[in-house]
Amino acid sequence: MSLPPPILRLLSGGGVVYRGGRTLDPRLQFLAAAGRNAPPMSGMTPEEARRASAEALTPLAGRPEPGVRKESVVLEAPGFPINLRVYRPQDQDPACPVIVWAHFGGGVIGDLETSDAFCQILARVTRAPVLSVDYRLAPERRFPAGLEDVLAAYRWSREHATRFGAPEGAVAIAGDSMGGGFAAVIPQELKRAGEPQPALQLLIYPWVDVACESASMTTYADAWPLNRATLDWFRGHYMGPEDDPADPRLSPLRAKDLSGLAPAVVVSAGFDPLLDQGEAYALRLREAGVPVVYRCYDHLTHAFTAFTGAVPAADIACREIAGLVREGLEGRIC
Repeated sequence: MSLPPPILRLLSGGGVVYRGGRTLDPRLQFLAAAGRNAPPMSGMTPEEARRASAEALTPLAGRPEPGVRKESVVLEAPGFPINLRVYRPQDQDPACPVIVWAHFGGGVIGDLETSDAFCQILARVTRAPVLSVDYRLAPERRFPAGLEDVLAAYRWSREHATRFGAPEGAVAIAGDSMGGGFAAVIPQELKRAGEPQPALQLLIYPWVDVACESASMTTYADAWPLNRATLDWFRGHYMGPEDDPADPRLSPLRAKDLSGLAPAVVVSAGFDPLLDQGEAYALRLREAGVPVVYRCYDHLTHAFTAFTGAVPAADIACREIAGLVREGLEGRIC
């Protein structure tokens, strides 16, 4: 069984392209050319990489979304606080769940600002409250600390959904890259614990197998902004020497049984070492009987959720993705 080739809108307007005709968006070509002149992340310390990433992403972020307000919340987890940022749309739909969001960054870099623009888009288009998690980072706190923080925030949101104007117990889970991996693990963890499934899982270019050697890992080994060397660098900081890459909490793609999980929206980027992982996970979900919608934006790169202010095609894609989530929350995933 194979997924049908996704039809994608081109920035030029109206045309369609299939996966065989992959061309990188011109603005991303420009950014990639400039980015390749920067020092590689794999040669930096985590602190240096965090600063460099924040400096690079800030001018690429989109403008604030009208009608979306932010609220800071602190979750007092056992032994440490977890900072949360809640995005509330002015026209919030009281039937929509809270969407818990986990940002990209390989478990090593990123913070609440990393996905600020996308979370605003997600809140505005879905008309749902979005709760972004500032989870602990490696190597200061290695696996499974970040995952545990997002899971704690998810469970807390389920208990306090009405505080944010959502129905009691109604929560969805979402994330991109490493955050997408977290968002894939959490429904599996809830299933193992006998807890209710999320309303939906949104996985954007998810990292769902930390030791994957698929074709896209070779084809895009030197891609921008994510490449093979950076993935190895992330893995080296995030995992400890005793951690098993086959652990489903690190590699949810390797879980034996995906049946009974929440409906899913899975998104890939065409110029991304993780391209095959998103498609493979969507296929496994579908084979397990999970309702799933899969999209691949062939003309975009990894991390495009952070480029909405500089790349119109990324902004369009993010709004389309948020629209798919809205449809999923309305029960229209088939």
